Amino acid sequence: MASGLIRALLLLLLMAGPAMAERLRIATYHTGLARDGPGLLLRDILRGKDPQIEAVLAVISTVRPDIILLLDFDFDLENHALAAFRNALLENGGPDYPYLFALPPNSGLATGLDMDNNGRLNEPRDAQGYGRFSGQGAMALLSRLPIEREKVRDFSALLWRDLPGALLPMQDGKPFLSPEASAIQRLSSVGHWQVPVRLADGRLLSLLAFHATTPVFDGPEDRNGRRNHDEVMFWSLLLDGALPFPAPEPPFVLLGDANLDPEAGEGLRSAITALLGHPSLQDPRPTSRGAAAVGKPTDTVDWDEPTPGNMRVDYVLPSADIRILDSGVYWPAPGSEAGEVAATASRHRLVWVDLDF
Repeated sequence: MASGLIRALLLLLLMAGPAMAERLRIATYHTGLARDGPGLLLRDILRGKDPQIEAVLAVISTVRPDIILLLDFDFDLENHALAAFRNALLENGGPDYPYLFALPPNSGLATGLDMDNNGRLNEPRDAQGYGRFSGQGAMALLSRLPIEREKVRDFSALLWRDLPGALLPMQDGKPFLSPEASAIQRLSSVGHWQVPVRLADGRLLSLLAFHATTPVFDGPEDRNGRRNHDEVMFWSLLLDGALPFPAPEPPFVLLGDANLDPEAGEGLRSAITALLGHPSLQDPRPTSRGAAAVGKPTDTVDWDEPTPGNMRVDYVLPSADIRILDSGVYWPAPGSEAGEVAATASRHRLVWVDLDF
């Protein structure tokens, strides 16, 4: 009798096990939806006639991530554009994201100084991060899981000069940034966030989100290249406990656009090499047939040839304790209908990873 009861209890536990498991698809997507003025993205979403927006909606509806980081998506104070985009996804048969999150970015944030030393003020390169207006090209999260807002950490105000080992730009043997500019220049061109979400079992999963500047479009001082390096290095230093902030507790997922390929391009590649090889992280190396047909299987962006060409610059890197089930880059075969939709949406391709909790 006792042995029969034990067998029944074991059977119930085995049956309950899979129900307790949680499979999550987490994605990052440089949407290219930034517009040239405030409110224009919201206008275009509400009109429902913009081919690019429709293509981005179609890509997300096809991949259907549980959590997605949207990059190059304009910010407004009350998240009207983000809410309209979420609603448009649902109306077009896409996934439902009850939780939205965005913070004001550094992109377009006016400084009042000549940050690029060209003798002119109030240009896009004079902002904390490149931008024609405050909020242009920001970051945003859509999530099926609850976001623990009170536990969010925003590192975006960290001054560049305060990063240990900062590669501040130099010109003719002298600092490129004026003392006034150096005193206010933030490291993040868009943002560096830690955003916890609540898993079904009650644990917290931290999303480490960022969008680094491009390492080109500067001069011999290599202002953008050095800043890009340091924006990527920020994460390695944080994970090492080398910053004045506590390292994130696992589990976590680092995701975003590093604008840096470990094998190609003009950037200082040591930063992304160090990050991809960090013992706290694992690199699933997502691939696609579409990328393999026109470059490396791991490429995530289709830039014009011959330079800079296709590269891997978008990443989803889970912490070492998480089991990876699958991964991929949504890059359908060139010439296919799906491939045309992905190309219309953005030069970047959506990167996703499936994780087992």
